[in-house]
Amino acid sequence: MVRLARDVLPPQALALAKGGARIGLLGGSFNPAHEAHLHISLIALRRLKLDAVWWLVSPQNPLKSDAGMAPLERRLARARDVAARPNIFATAIEASLGTRFTIDTLSVLKRKFPKARFVWLMGSDNLAEFHRWHRWEDIAKAVPMAVIARPRFTTRALASPAAQQLRGARKDVAEAATLAEQEPPAWVFIQERLNPASATAIRARGVWR
Repeated sequence: MVRLARDVLPPQALALAKGGARIGLLGGSFNPAHEAHLHISLIALRRLKLDAVWWLVSPQNPLKSDAGMAPLERRLARARDVAARPNIFATAIEASLGTRFTIDTLSVLKRKFPKARFVWLMGSDNLAEFHRWHRWEDIAKAVPMAVIARPRFTTRALASPAAQQLRGARKDVAEAATLAEQEPPAWVFIQERLNPASATAIRARGVWR
């Protein structure tokens, strides 16, 4: 049995997972966390009727270079400052679990919290590249997914190889509130007011090093 470090998630987050809550999982480098991460999370909480969202601050994204990557501790601290909501929890749980790939993290979380109803959250910029993720098809089969529109990525995301292959599993956005109960593969695309913030732009301005 995998044991979680005490400071990975607060007791209230663990209690929700053990009790069968609906939990959105938003993974990424968070280098740095910014308003768009919060924007996506708030939309997901409302539209998917989630009980909580966990930000999975990755030790190192396998698809990104470690050049310019801030230390995990700093990225986690920033994520917790930006989240600043009682039902959004930033965690470095992957470092505790020793998992590198999303599919491995999901496998452990589902085994650790069998009652929880996890939903994978991503911006449409990630859907555009989803086919490059390690065992992405297994991720889609593991948990329902919600894709939140990001500026300039709607057309590219919906035309991506992953979206095309999973087009039969796409649900009407009217079903978003029940997505957590649906058998995967199942996903929705949610288009709301766009938030233009991006970690790349923040780093380019030299305000995060």
